[in-house]
Amino acid sequence: MKRIFLSKLFLVSSASLLFVYGIIYACADGDDWDFFGYNSNFTPETFADKSYSPLFLAGDVFYGVGFDTEHNSRFNENIKSDWVTYLKGVVDAATVNYFLIGDDKSRYYSDEKNTIKNKEEEVTQLHVYYKNKKENTASVKWGKKISLKDNKVKSFIEFLYLAQKIETVSIGGDYWSYDPVVAKTFDDLKMIQSIENVYNTTSDPFLKNRYWFLTMKARFYSSDKKTAIDFFNKTENSVPKNTLYYRALSYVAGIYYKQKKYALSNYLYAQVFDKCPELRIVTAYSFHPKNDADWTKSLAMAKNNKEKAALWAIHGYYKDEKQAIEKIYELDPKSEHLNYLATRLVNKQEQAINNSFQQNAGENVPMKNQTVAENKTENQSKIDKAGFDLVGKIAAAGNTDRPYLWDLSLGYLQTLKGDYANADKSYDKAVKTLPKTELAGMQLRLLRFVNNLSKIDKLTDKNEKTILADLNWIYNELPKTYKGQEFRYQNASSWNRSYLSALYKGKLDPVMAEIFGESRYSYWNDGNSFYDNEKNLLDIKAFLSKSNKTEIEKIGAGIYSLKLKDINNFQAVQATFKNKISEAIGFMQQTDSVQYQTFLGNPFNGNIKDCHDCDHVAYQKKKYSYLDFLNTIKTMQEKLAQKEDVYTNSLLLGNAFYNITHFGNGRTFYEITIVGYGSSPYSFRDSMKEMITNCDVPKMYYQKAFEAAATKEQKAKCIYLISKCERNQYYNNKYNKVNSWWEIEDDKINFIAWNGFKTLKKEYSDTKYYQDVIAECGYFNTYVNQ
Repeated sequence: MKRIFLSKLFLVSSASLLFVYGIIYACADGDDWDFFGYNSNFTPETFADKSYSPLFLAGDVFYGVGFDTEHNSRFNENIKSDWVTYLKGVVDAATVNYFLIGDDKSRYYSDEKNTIKNKEEEVTQLHVYYKNKKENTASVKWGKKISLKDNKVKSFIEFLYLAQKIETVSIGGDYWSYDPVVAKTFDDLKMIQSIENVYNTTSDPFLKNRYWFLTMKARFYSSDKKTAIDFFNKTENSVPKNTLYYRALSYVAGIYYKQKKYALSNYLYAQVFDKCPELRIVTAYSFHPKNDADWTKSLAMAKNNKEKAALWAIHGYYKDEKQAIEKIYELDPKSEHLNYLATRLVNKQEQAINNSFQQNAGENVPMKNQTVAENKTENQSKIDKAGFDLVGKIAAAGNTDRPYLWDLSLGYLQTLKGDYANADKSYDKAVKTLPKTELAGMQLRLLRFVNNLSKIDKLTDKNEKTILADLNWIYNELPKTYKGQEFRYQNASSWNRSYLSALYKGKLDPVMAEIFGESRYSYWNDGNSFYDNEKNLLDIKAFLSKSNKTEIEKIGAGIYSLKLKDINNFQAVQATFKNKISEAIGFMQQTDSVQYQTFLGNPFNGNIKDCHDCDHVAYQKKKYSYLDFLNTIKTMQEKLAQKEDVYTNSLLLGNAFYNITHFGNGRTFYEITIVGYGSSPYSFRDSMKEMITNCDVPKMYYQKAFEAAATKEQKAKCIYLISKCERNQYYNNKYNKVNSWWEIEDDKINFIAWNGFKTLKKEYSDTKYYQDVIAECGYFNTYVNQ
């Protein structure tokens, strides 16, 4: 697990680390780990402040991060910036950074600990120097770099010294543990009081604010946490309402939670959520009503509409976005909390949409393809009317913080609902308030494209032109030019291909339907069943070869993953398995570099055991490329036709055709995109499974070798190799109706006495090869010794 090693110096903040990092009372909706980015057209980063991003709709606890891991580093930059400004002209930024965080060099964990330890020792030595006025190692070192006599420098070091004492209990180590972690406490009451004394006596506003927070922190981590609340209540009116204030308020909220005062705790967490963006992820996690009564009490505590809106903002994250939006809009139409909630509402609506153009047809039945009309009917029935009406109402009023968010949301929902004309109007309206950012511009363009394509129920030359530029943008321009991570265009890219494929199916154009739809056999295997039909194969080759393609045909050919060389390769493989070697050579010569790929093992070797890994590591005098392999087969077949060395050529041909099956050492020959990939025959569609497991051709050549064999040793070898083909056919017949390996029932029969086994035992038991088989083949050894 990745760990982050950052500051060890008073940079951790949230009370929730001690008290409420338990189970969230309702997970953040979303049930698809891959939801964000690939199953959505609506990019929430376009509309909401970055501080809300963990709360966007996601399948994990928090969007983009899973769990919060910034407990020790959340305020690093704030703290550095504050102290650099305070010490400007006295201490340079690099030195301030060192004393607060450590140097910025990446290091191993052990180095990190040593650096922190050394830094803490130096701070302690500098504190001693100030106390007794005697030089030491640290004062000599740093006296050459900074003015230790400067009052601000002294104040900085003395503050660090006290802060380090608290950090012994407040800084967490690893972010995960299998065992419960016992919370450490700081119970040096004398030290706590000395910190508070500095707060009470210092006149410098900057230092006074920080000693106030340090006092709060010290009392929070003490055993008597009530003193933290007492101190806060006594002093809060004199403290500026800045980040330190709301960090302290989160401590108070955490203490109240521990005291089971849930309503008050949640009320305070909502205030922190509202006023301190950096703590939004923490307060959202910590917000934890036990029941409706707690929630009602929290609402009753709110002193104004903004506080009520903040409570609803967190409540909407866990419960109902629509209700939260309605309540917040009534209380404060300009609330920025509405923005993130609106993105969740739209993203949740997207989850209900079927973008696959397929429907479940039943158990163990292939998915049913949908027409464009069927898909629209299904999706339009899934539109949440209440959510649609709410977005429409707010968009019409135009009085929110970001009107374009509501106009774009409404336009997108109108598209999903099939109201394309009004969607255009909503997008036109959005342009008037849309920010001039790259993300906003791309979001508008993407949604317009989805609307324009959705208008098309039947492709014509005219309506094709309305989508060409955007197709090129999505397929070709964005993947090359967009360098960010936020913009969600991948879903539109895959959806429009399915949409166009469905349109072409409606036009009875299987080639273009395949070009945009690209048939896939299963999620795990890229085998393409479209090419099982010879007419389809020839038609798509003709399409890819033609030079006068239309613009949309050019776009389709450009994104289609298969090229002519891939189809030629498939034809070469098919022809080889059909023992049409001249044809196979012709196709293989049109596969570009594929023809020069080499087998991992010698494809002409035939061994007792089928062990492709063994064959791959065995010494090979010659490495055969795929084209070499086919040419060698052709030469051997020509010799065989001339009755030249019939036994040897037949045996080697048998080995060659055996090794390119699933059982041999040359599987890479057929493992290509159209055929598929997999260590089990069940990874392949039926037509390819039959092709790669059929041993009829090698069995034929082994039979020819047997008939031409001159010695019993030769005959014994042929008989055994034939028995391997019989064995394979036995398993093929036994399991050919099984869809998946986990459906196989154990009948306790591993093998039977095939004809080859019987013949080998009966007629060739006096051969050396017979003994070799007994030594290497467990099945045969079991058979002869039963």
